Amino acid sequence: MPYYESVFIARQDISSAQVDTLAESFTNLIQEGGGQVTKKENWGLRNLTYRIKKNRKGHYVLLNIDGPSGAVLEMERNMRINEDVIRYLTVRVDELESEDSIMLRSRGSRDTGRGGRRGGFDRGGFDRGGRDRGGHDRGDRGRHDRGDRGGPRRSEAASGRAAGGAEGGSAKASGDKPDEGAKGDKSSDKGAEE
Repeated sequence: MPYYESVFIARQDISSAQVDTLAESFTNLIQEGGGQVTKKENWGLRNLTYRIKKNRKGHYVLLNIDGPSGAVLEMERNMRINEDVIRYLTVRVDELESEDSIMLRSRGSRDTGRGGRRGGFDRGGFDRGGRDRGGHDRGDRGRHDRGDRGGPRRSEAASGRAAGGAEGGSAKASGDKPDEGAKGDKSSDKGAEE
């Protein structure tokens, strides 16, 4: 007979006893159809990636099934009808795993304090501290003078700093006030024009 792995997610507001009852009813459907459930794992109440029917969490249950496709189709039909099941997925596999699934193994390592989200031994054992990240320190990030700190880098000629010519071009580039001689030249040019 073909092998299947089926995972269903039950609503967050039902109890664990009700989840076990659901799993038992699906197991009975498979047995009535001529198959058997070789393994049943309750993964517990877990966070969902996104809301499903206004639920943020769900009870996950895995069923390993050795049975005909008609029994699996009947189980899926009942999962669609049941209001407590918010999602399910059944996949045909080549062989069934006899040991714990990766979800139970990862939860076991998290419970013992040797893994999880804090960078334990089972995740490579890398060091999260220190300043050496990939061979670069904060000084090598390539910060350049970009003017407004967000746009592309502008050259001096494009920004007009060096385009001022001899009449105060050096004053604009250095950031100082324009020298009085340049103002005097402009005023004397006005007088000459009139």
